[in-house]
Amino acid sequence: MAGTIEKETFSFQTEVGQLLEIVAGSLYSNREVFLRELVSNASDACDKLRYAALTDAKLAPSQDFAITLEFDTKAKTLSISDNGIGMNHADLLETLGTIAKSGTGAFIEALKAEEKDAPGLIGQFGVGFYSAFMVAAKVEVLTRRAGEDEAWLWSSDGKGSFTIEAAQRDTNGTTVTLHLKKDAKEFAEEARIRHIIKTYSEHISFPVKLGEETLNAAEALWTRPAKDISEEQYTEFYRHSSHAYDAPWHVIHNKVEGTLNHTSLLFVPSTQPFDLFDAERKSHVKLYVNRVFISETTKDLVPAYLRFLRGIVDSQDLSLNVSREMLQTDPKLAKIKSQVTKKVLSELKKKATKAPEDYAKFWGNFGAVLKEGLVEDPSLRDRILEVCRFTSTGEDALTSFVDYVSRMKEGQEAIFYIAGEDAAKLAQSPHLEGFKAKGVEVLLLSDHVDEFWLQHITEFDGKPLQSITRGAADLDNVKTEEANPDEDKTEDADLADLIAAIKVELGETVKDVRPSNRLTDSPVCLIADEGDMDVNLERLLKRHGQLEHGMPRVLELNPNHPIITTLAERAKAEAAGDDGLLRDAAHLLLDQARIVEGETPSDPSEFAKRLGAVMTRAFAS
Repeated sequence: MAGTIEKETFSFQTEVGQLLEIVAGSLYSNREVFLRELVSNASDACDKLRYAALTDAKLAPSQDFAITLEFDTKAKTLSISDNGIGMNHADLLETLGTIAKSGTGAFIEALKAEEKDAPGLIGQFGVGFYSAFMVAAKVEVLTRRAGEDEAWLWSSDGKGSFTIEAAQRDTNGTTVTLHLKKDAKEFAEEARIRHIIKTYSEHISFPVKLGEETLNAAEALWTRPAKDISEEQYTEFYRHSSHAYDAPWHVIHNKVEGTLNHTSLLFVPSTQPFDLFDAERKSHVKLYVNRVFISETTKDLVPAYLRFLRGIVDSQDLSLNVSREMLQTDPKLAKIKSQVTKKVLSELKKKATKAPEDYAKFWGNFGAVLKEGLVEDPSLRDRILEVCRFTSTGEDALTSFVDYVSRMKEGQEAIFYIAGEDAAKLAQSPHLEGFKAKGVEVLLLSDHVDEFWLQHITEFDGKPLQSITRGAADLDNVKTEEANPDEDKTEDADLADLIAAIKVELGETVKDVRPSNRLTDSPVCLIADEGDMDVNLERLLKRHGQLEHGMPRVLELNPNHPIITTLAERAKAEAAGDDGLLRDAAHLLLDQARIVEGETPSDPSEFAKRLGAVMTRAFAS
């Protein structure tokens, strides 16, 4: 029996303790949002019980769902009660003692670095309960899970530990009682509480009561016509439903009537949610059926590449009795998913076209996620591609494929790109030199997903996509705007002897050695041969343990670079075969090409010896 269990003391998870140190010891101008978080949690608890009662009538509450606020000005306490699902001993340990999310350590570090914006980060991470310690010196949680007899009291001062003990509660639900700090006594005043609820919780779908009075509208916002909803109301509903602190970047409120009726109220955040790149790739769009909450993470409600969306989808045509597992294979849900996805992509296309600068902010936050759809959703690949934007060498602003093609040079037959991990570094790559000289634009692709969608999309508008780090760079047919293109052109050096010498020295380390028409300033570069795996894809697969050894690459020489022309003359000498400097230079050129790409020399010790030997000879001459 619960009554025989004595009070137990537990330590907070390390990360929670660090979080509370920052939150509890700081002052914020918007501390009032703690009440929104607790009321929102109470609303979620009511939603969960309402759903559970659909399949287990014994769980149905004896009274209508409601959230009740009580305060005591003299005692400086504020309590928030609900008659929702409640918690048991295990729930309390899991929910109010830990942060069960990956990346917690990184979150704490971000919180420490941006302490002034701690509430924003707390909301971003979805741990709103702990915001109570911004105003409370002590927090007590009295709770009883629906369908169980035992009640429990959780208590903490937020200083490293909490206690759980058996308690008494007549009905299921949860009461959170805050013992307010001296500087937070305003939150035990009626006028202040009314203002906060009106500001932040007007559209909670359950009544929020103070005494006998209901303080909020207690209606589902999405059921009202869009023309009757203000921007402020949308923003507060977004913050309530997603536990966020930012304002939405875009609101999509859509009602579909016909063979399958549903309403969606979706928000695109203006900042990246903390779990955006979690391996689980969870959706956070809530599913309702006739305004009854069903699930927060229905897998097939929106595709994983739209997981940045927040909000709700409410359908009148799904069955209330269907289980969450059966929902995953419901053909009606699949149709809703398709309609919602197409609507979102349509809205993004409008924004990209009408407000490109604003759209660039969205793309910076969520472009890498959206591009996952190019791999995962072949049926909508063309629509997704329409809203994709890319950094390039030709434009300060982001560009689309359509705009890139419109700027292609006469004689240019391919859409050129270079892929890597850092757009700024890519912009300095020696592979770009010949393209820049000819004024040929190159896309700079620096997201991890880029290499994977490039395996599925190999052309656009009849123009092949071509990596400038693979195969020959055929720029001879590209027409430039030069009046006399041959006026200052120097004759390429004869590299035959040098190439032969380098091939002999490097052997199978390289696949081939040849003159380059892509280099103008650098002496050498490495490329993948036509038909071989691109350089960046090979690098990614090695890093993830999916490839042990890469293919030998082609070493290209700039026939107009002083180093190469000097070596070419040296290679023509009769004694070139015994020339130690020439042999050292072959290895140094290969290592130089590797270093420029961000790699290390194959043998750093030998690299240092050769460099020292060449420098000694240079200084001695």
